[in-house]
Amino acid sequence: MIRSITKQKPFEEVMGLLGGMERVFIIGCGTCTTMAHTGGQAEVLAMKQKLVETRKVVTGSMVIPVACDNLTDEALQENLPAMREAQALLIMTCAFGVQTVSRFLDIPVIPALDTLFIGKESGLGLYQEICVQCGECILGETGGICPVTSCHKGLVNGPCGGTNNGKCEVDRNKDCAWTLIYERLQKQGRLALMRKFHPAKNYQAEPKPGKILLEIS
Repeated sequence: MIRSITKQKPFEEVMGLLGGMERVFIIGCGTCTTMAHTGGQAEVLAMKQKLVETRKVVTGSMVIPVACDNLTDEALQENLPAMREAQALLIMTCAFGVQTVSRFLDIPVIPALDTLFIGKESGLGLYQEICVQCGECILGETGGICPVTSCHKGLVNGPCGGTNNGKCEVDRNKDCAWTLIYERLQKQGRLALMRKFHPAKNYQAEPKPGKILLEIS
């Protein structure tokens, strides 16, 4: 399952962002931040308690099923009166959710979380970074395994000289990404792709704000 992985901002930072705003409505998300335990029902209630202890007035709270889709507007309508009483909406979702909510309401939005990366759940409460949205995807030539996120060194050509018995020299408990790529390509009969040289990663290829608009008709 793919998730936007987040962490809570320090409470002092949240309070700084809420400076001068005494009435607050809290919004969480029922998908990613609930799974990551950063913005689900329990975290929203805990945040409410903290704010009340600082003498903030919490006009209400809610956990939107999916904070970053087009149904967010409908979900917000249910609590619109309580939101209108607030001076700010404290959003406990990923950055996508914050931006989505801001499109539908003219009330200031304050993010309570930092968005870290797109991750895949590898165990209960454990998430592995699987994509940095670099804009230069080479998965088609690496057996569907991303070396940028799977290799500790982010090597786009490998393996390096430090691999030992299929393990990474940076972390001996971690499988060498390029060994995994080799084994995958070997099974697929595409091992010749290991000989292809990939130029040094051009990080300027990463999509920049306002540069890319994808339209699906």
